[in-house]
Amino acid sequence: MGREKFSSRLGFILISAGCAIGLGNVWRFPYIVGQYGGAAFVLIYGVFLLILGLPIVAMEFAVGRASQKSIALSYDVLEPEGSKWHYAKYLGMAGNYILMMFYTTVTGWMVLYFFKMAKGDFVGLDAERVAGEFENMLADPVIMGIFMVIMVVGCFSICARGIQGGVEKITKWMMVCLLGLMAILAVHSVFLENSRAGLEFYLKPDFAKIIEAGIGEVIFAAMGQAFFTLSIGIGALAVFGSYIGKEHRLTGEAISVAVLDTFVAFMAGLIIFPACFAFQIEPGQGPKLVFVTLPNVFNNMAGGRLLGSLFFLFMSFAAISTEIAVFQNIVSFATDLTGCTVKKAVWLNGAAMILLSIPCVLGFNVWSGFMPFGEGSNILDLEDFIISNNLLPLGSLIYLAFCTTRYGWGFDNFMKEANEGKGIRFPRWARAYVTFVLPVIVLVIFIQGYASKFF
Repeated sequence: MGREKFSSRLGFILISAGCAIGLGNVWRFPYIVGQYGGAAFVLIYGVFLLILGLPIVAMEFAVGRASQKSIALSYDVLEPEGSKWHYAKYLGMAGNYILMMFYTTVTGWMVLYFFKMAKGDFVGLDAERVAGEFENMLADPVIMGIFMVIMVVGCFSICARGIQGGVEKITKWMMVCLLGLMAILAVHSVFLENSRAGLEFYLKPDFAKIIEAGIGEVIFAAMGQAFFTLSIGIGALAVFGSYIGKEHRLTGEAISVAVLDTFVAFMAGLIIFPACFAFQIEPGQGPKLVFVTLPNVFNNMAGGRLLGSLFFLFMSFAAISTEIAVFQNIVSFATDLTGCTVKKAVWLNGAAMILLSIPCVLGFNVWSGFMPFGEGSNILDLEDFIISNNLLPLGSLIYLAFCTTRYGWGFDNFMKEANEGKGIRFPRWARAYVTFVLPVIVLVIFIQGYASKFF
């Protein structure tokens, strides 16, 4: 039996984008934009997305499509006889599991907050008590565990229905809802009274802020965000290349995914900044922005309970789309490596994923004494560090080397695969750039990740 294919190109693009569009876009992007000078930062980020992210996405798609396998076997199929590239699969496979070890918990938070918002749990609470709700949730391993298990079971059940009947059908519907919800929330935010200051902050380039933060610092932040937003390097996107036909060239598909990814991140800022400024609430940092700042904003606005519910529904869709995509990859590992049925792969991996997700849940309460990076850090930070600062950049370096050197698959083979079909060509002149310059940039991001964490 041949490999199941997507029923449409749109399905492929939406699912690949769904994999790339995750919580990093929606809560990390607006905060970083705010920190580094608003619109000026967005421009720099756009440039890096183009020169950093796109070539590696095209390479992942090409390796997936040429091999017709997930990362579990793609190197085995394409590597030169007697070479050792196939060892890279362990790094990529580990990356998918480790990413989900904390993603399942955070997705559970989003869904829980959707219910809390809809139920009216925040109505009438002052800022301090809203913050208290978040702390109470983190202190309760049972409720977090229940929602984590619901997420794992729900998303694996979708994968059990196959590519067309499950993953493509559900993700398409979710992505359309996600884009629709964003549009409604963004329009509402923009037309709030006193939202103008927030819009100026977000959309008017402030180059003074870039100088203030330090040009080097801003460039690193833009490079890092462009790199991490697409989840490249662990074969999370490569698997979707293996489910697509040869009608279209892969550079155009990579551009579509990057544009959708950026559009969602950009719209998240349009929802958040005008609303925060309209109600004079400081757009806070990290998880606090979503779980403490925004419920306060919704408390202050007319129809806030409904709008807040829609916001957390949209956040849930962003998280669930990534979870389904990565679980589909994990199911492919099992079917590619052992030839077992999809149902069996779903059962075994579902059980394994629940066990693997428990440390993150307990890291905020029962095991909160374990602080891997010192005071205030937790197990989620450790898991995120392993994946973001190690496996993504190292995996990307391997894809780059594999697709450009004669010791690997080679540049000519990559070009032939990437440029099959109609659409935008991968340019031959980019060879020196992707062979010599881009690996150095990725290496710099890798070293910078360690430097900023430990020094």
